[in-house]
Amino acid sequence: MKRNATPNDEIRWQSVLERDPNADGHFVFAVLTTGIYCRPSCRARHALRQNVQFFSDASAAQEAGFRPCKRCQPDKADPHQQRIEKVAQACRLLEQETTLTLDELAREVAVSAFHFHRMFKSVTGMTPRAWQQAWRAKKLRESLKVSETVTDAVMAAGFPTSSSFYRQADSTLGMTPRQYREGGNALSVRYTLQSCQLGRCLVAESDRGICAVLPGDSDETLIAELEQMFPHAQREEADQTFRQRVATVIALLDGQHLSVDLPLDIRGTAFQQQVWQALRAIPVGETRSYQQVAQSIGKPNAVRAVANACGANRLALLIPCHRVVRQSGALSGYRWGEARKAELLRREKEQGR
Repeated sequence: MKRNATPNDEIRWQSVLERDPNADGHFVFAVLTTGIYCRPSCRARHALRQNVQFFSDASAAQEAGFRPCKRCQPDKADPHQQRIEKVAQACRLLEQETTLTLDELAREVAVSAFHFHRMFKSVTGMTPRAWQQAWRAKKLRESLKVSETVTDAVMAAGFPTSSSFYRQADSTLGMTPRQYREGGNALSVRYTLQSCQLGRCLVAESDRGICAVLPGDSDETLIAELEQMFPHAQREEADQTFRQRVATVIALLDGQHLSVDLPLDIRGTAFQQQVWQALRAIPVGETRSYQQVAQSIGKPNAVRAVANACGANRLALLIPCHRVVRQSGALSGYRWGEARKAELLRREKEQGR
């Protein structure tokens, strides 16, 4: 019996020819000569077009009398979704005080340790150990605000009370746990507000280097943002050296193409710092997609995590997150506003000519 093909069927057929994994879950196709139905991404040899029929889902294909393909298993959950669910389960196990070994985690999600490690990293962009350290660091920041002592906060976050913990905490918090608990009260944080072509700008510096470059529209908003980072930061008189560094930052914001080698106080997880290093490697006048950045750090499936790392950047221009755009080339969200992002990219493109 001859069937009338619809334009939608021809789009589906093209997805089958391309074995497009993005089409999985949207429809299945059945082969009349074999009585089998498959996912669009199935790697089996293609049937002739006239022998192919499309169904909205596996249930419809089975009701029509077709059997599921043993190779692509279209009657089961999407393989990618299965991986995501297994990784989500592992993340819940990691987000607890008890430390689990790689073998224990793999057994819980019913895969081999080797396959689990690769699967977890491909989905999250981090190793299981790095994920747990990041979760504990987040838990520590929360606990330090409410615990009576630093030791209580350390225990509540599931960290071992050892010297290695304090080294990890210092690199993650940018200060010792006690200093963080006191809102950065023991830190020396200098900041100043100046005008630039993008509006107002707050530049802050700790003893380690420039720790914040925040463009904005009002001094009040910028100071509030800094106080969120360092609740007890005190304004100090800028010395000559700091004024010179601020002048360099403002020159960058005003579009001057400078070779900058300022000391930076970069605070973040290991993954965030890896992303930020990749951003600093993007040449002036060029852009990269979130996918390209993820691929450049060896984590092609960590696109969302890359976007989150861009959003967590506190050093405008010094870490050029404005050079990351959507796969289509369209601008995406920017911490300091898409209008500023568009202006920065326009100026840099002109400089690169």
